[in-house]
Amino acid sequence: MFRLSAFVSLIPCIATALPPATYRPERDWLVQPQGFKASVSKNEERSEVTLSNGLIRRTFQIAPGFATTAFELTATGESLIRAVRPEGAVTLDGRRYDIGGLSGQPNQAFFTEAWLKDLKPAPDALRFIGMSTGVPVAPFAWKQVRHHAPDATWPPKGAAVKFDFEVPTSAVAAEGPRKVLWQDRFTTKLDPAWKVTRSNAAERVSFENEGKAGEIYAPANVHCFADRALPADAEVIEVGIDAGTDTGTSWGPGLGLVFEDRVVKVNLRPGDRGEHGQFELRDSGEERLAKVAAFAAKDGGLSTDQPYRLRARLDATVIHWEASLDREPLAWQPLFDSSRPAGAPKAVRVGKTDRKGGASDEAPNGEWSRSHITGVTVFGAAEAKPASPGTKPALIVSVHYEIYDGIPLLVKWITVSNQGTKPVRLDKLNAETLALVESRNHADIQDEAAMTQPQSLRVETDMTFGSFDAEQANSHIVRIGSDPTYKTQVNYELKEKCLLTVEPVRGPSQDIAPGTTFESFRVFELGMDSTDRERSSLAYRKMMRTIAPWTTENPLMMHMRDANPDKVRAAIDQCAEVGFEMLILSFGSGFNAENNDPAYLATWKQVADYGKSKGIELGCYSLYASRSVGGGNDMVPPKDKKLQFGNCPAVTSPWGQSYLAKLENLFPATGFMVFEHDGPYPGDVDVTPRPPLQRGADDSQWVHWRIWSDFYKGLREKGVFINAPDYYYAVGSNKCGMGYRETNWSLPRAQQLIHTRQNIFDGTWEKTPSMGWMFVPLSVYHGGGAAATIEPLDEHIDHYEAMMLGNLAAGVQACYRGPRLYDTPRVRDMVRKNVTWFKANRDLLESDVLHLRRANGRTLDGLLHVNPALPTQALLAVFNPTDHEITETWNIPLYYAGIAGDVVAKSDGKEQSLKADRFCRIQQELKVPAGGFRWITYARK
Repeated sequence: MFRLSAFVSLIPCIATALPPATYRPERDWLVQPQGFKASVSKNEERSEVTLSNGLIRRTFQIAPGFATTAFELTATGESLIRAVRPEGAVTLDGRRYDIGGLSGQPNQAFFTEAWLKDLKPAPDALRFIGMSTGVPVAPFAWKQVRHHAPDATWPPKGAAVKFDFEVPTSAVAAEGPRKVLWQDRFTTKLDPAWKVTRSNAAERVSFENEGKAGEIYAPANVHCFADRALPADAEVIEVGIDAGTDTGTSWGPGLGLVFEDRVVKVNLRPGDRGEHGQFELRDSGEERLAKVAAFAAKDGGLSTDQPYRLRARLDATVIHWEASLDREPLAWQPLFDSSRPAGAPKAVRVGKTDRKGGASDEAPNGEWSRSHITGVTVFGAAEAKPASPGTKPALIVSVHYEIYDGIPLLVKWITVSNQGTKPVRLDKLNAETLALVESRNHADIQDEAAMTQPQSLRVETDMTFGSFDAEQANSHIVRIGSDPTYKTQVNYELKEKCLLTVEPVRGPSQDIAPGTTFESFRVFELGMDSTDRERSSLAYRKMMRTIAPWTTENPLMMHMRDANPDKVRAAIDQCAEVGFEMLILSFGSGFNAENNDPAYLATWKQVADYGKSKGIELGCYSLYASRSVGGGNDMVPPKDKKLQFGNCPAVTSPWGQSYLAKLENLFPATGFMVFEHDGPYPGDVDVTPRPPLQRGADDSQWVHWRIWSDFYKGLREKGVFINAPDYYYAVGSNKCGMGYRETNWSLPRAQQLIHTRQNIFDGTWEKTPSMGWMFVPLSVYHGGGAAATIEPLDEHIDHYEAMMLGNLAAGVQACYRGPRLYDTPRVRDMVRKNVTWFKANRDLLESDVLHLRRANGRTLDGLLHVNPALPTQALLAVFNPTDHEITETWNIPLYYAGIAGDVVAKSDGKEQSLKADRFCRIQQELKVPAGGFRWITYARK
């Protein structure tokens, strides 16, 4: 009997199709995932908790402080992190709190067991108070009403743990009072404690102009500032600034903190007339800009008529920079979080500095102007009232993890439970920060955008929108940036991208009412044990089938372009006759998903019931994004931004709520089981307050994503199939586009064939065959005339069949758009024959593909389907695009099919015995006729 485990341990891993040489387990999890059992274990002696499944391992120190102290890809023995970081952070009512964290690591490149013993709990971090373990729980139900992968499981099997942290009592309401260490209101002569540094560009440059302390008179691009020593227990430094007539940018007036090794500063940029609310952070050559819409003047820039206040709040490892208009009551807005240098700041620096916070000028100097430092206040620690004995914490922040059997994957999310009596606003949320081991070391960097991203860990979330592509859909929330605290990195400017953060650019900015719990997005962390593209792709596709198994549903679908009920019934009959499973009332068909007239819906329920009687699911198309509805219901972006599709309604508007209610009613009223949504929310920011659902820009992304993801989850619980041109898989969507240019369907038919196979080849690097839809224009689509269309179908039956096979042989479903699937018995029989073939091999065709050769119009092209768990483990599909027969011999890689040694190949009813080489490859002679297709199956003997 064939034993895969013995085979894997004996075969040398020197071919790219095999695991890397560093792979440790006896079995390959991508071929034989059994045995990699997930668990949560606790080591009381070491105060550690470990999540592990033999492929990935994450270890947490829980006392005296809490932090991830090991994150390893145990399949290869590789450490994924080089330094300790907090588990995340929450900003509550304007104050940021790290979730756990340890301080004192002497070198950010690595850490040792001895160093870990000496690390101290971060003094301002949330305190760990307890944990609980369990098993994964489905965040929503998956009603299984149609064919899917035979091994699909929901929720995934594995282990789970929850870590609870207490928020200080003072954070539940407004922050408690702080002790004022010293204050200077600059009302008289300048205090001698200030040391003034001014430019020599002109004699009149001054920090005390015309007898006014703190008034700066200087050209726009020269320095003039004052320093004053800070006490060691300073925690908040606040400065009032009136930009006056200053027209500077990086030399604008600001606040700096002077540390032993550098100055970290934030300044106003009144010269940025084309921006609104523009502030600048400078730290070790790093520049970051922030815009605060609430501060915007009519001209779109900082108002020189409006004074501001800046403040810096010092945590153990972070400086929190905030700003407010200088009027009561102060309303602090977050600007930046920057890494805190070691030690306490020696001095506060206020005024005009250069880009490094120092004393240099820029030529030309610019116009003379006046700006004013109106006061500086230095605060110590906040007062906190101790809770009564036995009192439950008012706010609990919980960090949740799940780890699954048979895959190097962790899932993480955060909840905030308000057990107090007052609402709390969650302004910002960081769900993950990892000091990753850098995958490359660039001594110098000319183009940061071209830098190599870390390859050992792939991180995504379920808060995705705005793209067919996973990386782009996560770009607003998953970022890998530089780590200026990593002083020993090879890059001289400390710009190597090696710090992962998972935090939305905006929001969530959500109020958490007493007695309620806020739940964050989910973070998916997949360990990558190889840089081989195919193996990495297989790992990612395995992750998607694990976290979104409904994507393995893959019905054959017709796009009906005419919503006449009688014609739809006729199309249903055709679908049933040839074996199709689904009919969608397509765009342009005339069906109106927003018509909630009971008689209209009742008519379509009768049609849907007729479809059910024939075994055909009926559904419809609806346009949401890329349309304008007017009446103040459309999204309004910030002045410096554009909406992704030019227009988009706000679901939080009266029109949007009415639209959503109509969709909620549509499916139970009609019995429809398919929804094609074009498109879901694409991630636009809306500055418009829309009470009670939306306050404005800061919460608009969170609110819109949450409303639409909850709607999709509700459809998934009802068993409704969802086509959505966006990356909403993890919240219930079944498919988005495989990836194609719509206007290509107006090309001549022969060109469409090549594009079809190219698009599928390229799309299945990031998608399983069932995750992406393709397109077959039975009738005219985007023009092209007679040369582009298949109608009349019988006249182009060969092309029609080639298009069907190009999709079905790849395990991919296309939207067959037209008024009918066949126009003659001959076409009907052709369609039925190919559908029957597909269904006979369905489980294998819908399994993973290996990319053998991309279509180029000159040579054979093809894919190999593999699934070691099926009775037949591989299927080869090869096409000949030329006008002549081609004979070639290919090496067929059968490793990921779990086939070694003797192989049985079947083709055209004939059986052939072959023997795989030590790399699990067999040599296969392929003779494919002109314009033809050939398929061969392989199984263990």
